Amino acid sequence: MTTTSTQITNDFNKIVTERRSIKNYDPSVKISREEMEEILTFATRAPSSVNMQPWRFLVIESPEAKAKLAPLARFNQTQVETSSAVIAVFGDLNNFEKFEEIYGAAVDKGFMPFEVKERIHASFSSYFETISHEEMKEVVLVDGGLVSMQLMLAARAYGYDTNPIGGYEKDQIAEAFGWDKDRYIPVMLISIGKAADNGHPSVRLPIDQVAQWK
Repeated sequence: MTTTSTQITNDFNKIVTERRSIKNYDPSVKISREEMEEILTFATRAPSSVNMQPWRFLVIESPEAKAKLAPLARFNQTQVETSSAVIAVFGDLNNFEKFEEIYGAAVDKGFMPFEVKERIHASFSSYFETISHEEMKEVVLVDGGLVSMQLMLAARAYGYDTNPIGGYEKDQIAEAFGWDKDRYIPVMLISIGKAADNGHPSVRLPIDQVAQWK
């Protein structure tokens, strides 16, 4: 297996228009740990509610981990088998636990005064203590969708391709990898690797059918 290092592009038009949902990858290509971390870092620049960044990534890349995933993603075997990795995106329902780490760093870096941080904490702490499971689930699913799209665009910028996967055993995947299923909500799986074919272009509805101006 070849560990690759590709040249990143900053051509946004090229990134967006050349993105394809790829089902079949070159199994000999392995994305390096360094590049994967860079792609994920770009992904985490996505916005999130109260900047709590509830996304959590499980990078499934070893043969053993892929074998564990395979029966849980039975309609997507080719992606699991041929991709460099499958990234399981989860939403952490206990994301407010990271408040001090996130906002404390913002104060240390001079992004906000300490008093502002304390005011934000006072404003939202009671909200996060009383929000229902279903309401928080909605929040992390939205934020998880935002980070997932950004991840796919970041991958394309690095010359890799992806496929978002919604068809898998959502009720089993967290526990299968030793995660707390009551805390971590599955958002989607994203296969990533070097495309073995060009995929195919797809039709998009014209804007006058999907947007209204008032």
